[in-house]
Amino acid sequence: MNPIRVLIVDDSATIRALLAQILAADPDIEVVGQAPEPHTARQMIKDLNPDVLTLDVEMPGMSGLEFLEKIMRLRPMPVVMVSTLTERGAEVTLDALAIGAVDYFPKPSGNVAASLGAAAEELVRKVKTAASAKVRARLDRQPVMHRPDMPFAERVIAIGSSTGGVEALLEVLTHFPANCPPTLITQHMPAGFTASFAARLDKLCAPRVAEAVEGQLLEAGRVWLAPGAVSHLELCGRAAWRCRLVKDEPTSGHRPSVDRLFHSVARCAGAKAVGVILTGMGRDGASGLSAMRANGAATIGQDEATSIVYGMPRVAHEIGAVQRQLPLEKIGEEILRLCRAPSLEEV
Repeated sequence: MNPIRVLIVDDSATIRALLAQILAADPDIEVVGQAPEPHTARQMIKDLNPDVLTLDVEMPGMSGLEFLEKIMRLRPMPVVMVSTLTERGAEVTLDALAIGAVDYFPKPSGNVAASLGAAAEELVRKVKTAASAKVRARLDRQPVMHRPDMPFAERVIAIGSSTGGVEALLEVLTHFPANCPPTLITQHMPAGFTASFAARLDKLCAPRVAEAVEGQLLEAGRVWLAPGAVSHLELCGRAAWRCRLVKDEPTSGHRPSVDRLFHSVARCAGAKAVGVILTGMGRDGASGLSAMRANGAATIGQDEATSIVYGMPRVAHEIGAVQRQLPLEKIGEEILRLCRAPSLEEV
């Protein structure tokens, strides 16, 4: 197998050298070039045809976000944002992910060389994941016409996602009316990012979206996100469903874990639940979705063609956890159809 060809774009010669050293140490990666700013990078992309681009945010002449937008419109390719801004400012990171970046890697502060060395494994993993990502030209999102309220049966919706989930979740939730069934979401994100992501979704979607709070009573028209890197989000209660936040060790390699959410929903909601697994690397969520299906829930998986990374949905599909595999743009409508049904056994 040919090595993954990476082009590094950063205005700091020191950072470029450190990133190149880390990435080149992996036998599956070849650093084909380094560019100090977007103008040089644009020509190097044409000449070198890299598989993955690592891109800084703050650069002279044109910001990384501006350059990323041009890339995604003119020559879509996997991009990993690498910048201190992606750690300090969640909004910048979310902008990059919304524009089309596959992932991001925060530059450490302080002793950069030592900190980057300690995070080398994470950087290599993100670049390899990006290389396998399916990146499409960015389309202008049309204004969403919020749909009127609908009659729903007693249901709870559980959604899990990872790499590519920022745009995928927005696509799904913009189909929901303001009185949608209560919805719980676990998206793999670091601490401090989910509050900003929830606020962004809240502005763009008809339901009210917020970061989950311990003991919160589930209500129609509300969507809750698991706090990034802090707690697992679980469903508890039977007569009255509530959010439970568990500060526990990672499960399936993650905290928050999609498996923890899905297994709790399987226990508490049974056939009154709809489980959805979206784009993401790895297998988190597959066993939990299988438990949901075994307990009578309806289950949906995103298809390969529309997944940025067809990892989590693939594993769930292969183990039989997914009843319906659908393209992303049809998932929101299917969730609503299942929730409007008088009984999940009848659909």
